[in-house]
Order: sequence, then structure tokens, then C-alpha cells
Amino acid sequence: MKNIGILGSGTVATTLADVFIKKGYPVMLGTSHPDKLAEWLAKAGPAGQVGSFDEAAAFGQLLVLAVKGHVAAHLLRTLNASALAGKTVLDTTNPIDEKPPQNGVLRFFTNFDESLMEECQQAVPGAHFVKAFNSVGAGVMADPDYGGTTPSMFICGNDEGAKVEAAEVIRAFGFEPEDMGGAEAARAIEPLCMLWCIPGFRSNQWTHAFKLLKKS
Repeated sequence: MKNIGILGSGTVATTLADVFIKKGYPVMLGTSHPDKLAEWLAKAGPAGQVGSFDEAAAFGQLLVLAVKGHVAAHLLRTLNASALAGKTVLDTTNPIDEKPPQNGVLRFFTNFDESLMEECQQAVPGAHFVKAFNSVGAGVMADPDYGGTTPSMFICGNDEGAKVEAAEVIRAFGFEPEDMGGAEAARAIEPLCMLWCIPGFRSNQWTHAFKLLKKS
């Protein structure tokens, strides 16, 4: 099993960490506030560790970026680039603005001609970013039960090998990966977060997922 380095300490980070550990992966969560993860660490068992962002980046053979969108690119620029070089980075982030939603619609600090993942890829060109887990809530990120229907997980990235690696993880988590192409496709995938959140903000519904239907 590959070591998993997760950059972040919030709900998405700890949710994914728990699932990786459950599936037999060693995991290190990277954070600048280790005290925030004391309770998680106590429950994680021997497969779970907490370290700095640099330590998690060096530990992980597969990395997950799970920090708030507005700090993602800056954080990446502070890390040792050699620790990320050649590694697949599952990018769960969304460019959510600090302004409140408007009638249930999130505000983004990007536009449709750019994406946060592209900015992250430019910040660390030696890493292989794959957009994933950004358009579904933490509560249904693993082993989702939709009555026998496997939900879709939209991914994109510039490295084919990294997308193959990401797809293996996504299937293990109970989703069907749908490859949308190169990094530019993140401009379309990131706004799916807006669409996913609308039923939550308007009707307190947070357990849905997307499915791409295709004719045979």
C-alpha cells in the first residue's frame, strides 16, 4: 500500500484520511495546527500520523490537497517542490469566495477562463494534479449507497498516469471516474460544487451525488 499524504486538517481531509486508513493505507495529515488533530490522531490508530505540511508532502507517495481554496496555491508554493515532484495530487479544493452564497449559489474568486487547479498546477509544475472529490460532500465521499447506482466522480488533469492512479482510488471509494480531459476541464468541474451545494443551502439536502448517464 502506498503512503498517503493529506495536506489539510478539515472535514474533507479527516474524512478521506479515515477511509484510506480503513482500506489499509498509512496516512499522514499535514497541518500547521497539530493540536486541532489531537482527537483524530487518538482514534486513527497506528496507521495515522500528523506532521507539518512539508512532512506530509514528503511522506506521501500519493498526495491529497484538502485545504481551503484561497490558501491552496500559496501553500503549495511554500512547500519543497522536490517532495511533490512526480507525485499524483488529488485536488479536492474549490475556489470558494468568502462572500456569502446568493440565494444558495456560492461565489467563486475565479472566472470561467481559469480554475484553481490550473493555478495549483502552475505553482508546482513538477507534480501531477488531478481534480477529484470536489463536487460531493464529505458525508458521502466513501461507499455511497444510492440503491445500486454508482455515482460519477468527474476528474481531469494533464498526466494520464496520474489519472489512472486517481481512478483506482475513486473506484475503491465507490464512485465511477469520468475523465473530462486536461487541466482546463477543471474550469467546468469546479463549478459543480456550486450546483451540488444549492439543494443544501436551500433545502438542507446534503446527501446527493452526480451521475453521468451514457447510451450504449
